[in-house]
Amino acid sequence: MKEGIAEIWLTSEDTGAYGRDIGVTLPDLLFQLVKVIPDGAMLRIGMTNPPYILEHLEEMAKVLSHPRVYSFLHVPVQAGSDKVLYDMRREYTVADFEKVVNYLSEKVPGITIATDIICGFPTEEKEDFDETLRLIERHKFPSVFINQFYPRPGTPAAKMKRIPTEEVKNRSRALTQLFKSYRPYDHKLGQRQRIVVTEVSHDGNHFVGHNKFYDQVLVPKDMDLLGKTVEVDIIDTGKHYLMGKIIHETLVNMPRLSPLSADVVSKNKVKSISPPPRNSRLISVVQRIYSMHFMVHIIFVVAVLAIYDIVLYLIK
Repeated sequence: MKEGIAEIWLTSEDTGAYGRDIGVTLPDLLFQLVKVIPDGAMLRIGMTNPPYILEHLEEMAKVLSHPRVYSFLHVPVQAGSDKVLYDMRREYTVADFEKVVNYLSEKVPGITIATDIICGFPTEEKEDFDETLRLIERHKFPSVFINQFYPRPGTPAAKMKRIPTEEVKNRSRALTQLFKSYRPYDHKLGQRQRIVVTEVSHDGNHFVGHNKFYDQVLVPKDMDLLGKTVEVDIIDTGKHYLMGKIIHETLVNMPRLSPLSADVVSKNKVKSISPPPRNSRLISVVQRIYSMHFMVHIIFVVAVLAIYDIVLYLIK
């Protein structure tokens, strides 16, 4: 934190399962973390499957409402049909998933829930896929990761008769068309929001900041903004983003726990604090480069293991 880190990601293969082997829970961890996360920094909670978060909905709603925690959660559903979920050996039903979505939407107003869908699982019939479409239509999730089924060697699904490729593609296109048919951010046009600027946009033309709900807010590409918290007016919206016009720099890019933090936000009015030394920004940039380098290595290792699995499968 002393080096100016402004955003923390708590993630794993299934974050919601944290602590089950040691007698604690994810909320136990989160309640301790928010005590030491300073003003000017935000915590993003990683992906969790429905069964684990179902046990802690009340506590999770409290954590996700905390001012230094993004009101955002990635909860994969994979299919809108209980039959398909059973065949996938998922340990939840559509009703379980919707209980999570509805409870958090009620208790954490404005929360962003992202989800995943797999199109064309071998046992998915047209009626099953229609149920998936209806699920997305009901909730209009602002972020839906759409994937076509791919048989992973060594899994039971790999031995199942596959749906014709063209049909899988048609279902994927239909779901994508539904997802593109609604605009989740238009109602935020004209709002004033507080965002943390953390990265460069995909097109390289803007910096990206995230508001309390982890919406992607584009701002001018000004190096002095990176790592800072700023106030913006939302002047435009797209399918996947908001466009922000900077109003005030709060300059709390050096997160701190000192008494000064209490004065940073008073009655939603943002005050200025002197920026940190330039070397703090340099350290932050170096850390980002190192993280990218580490991720490249991880992707390479995963690719090698996948190729190894395929070779073993072909040999058998």
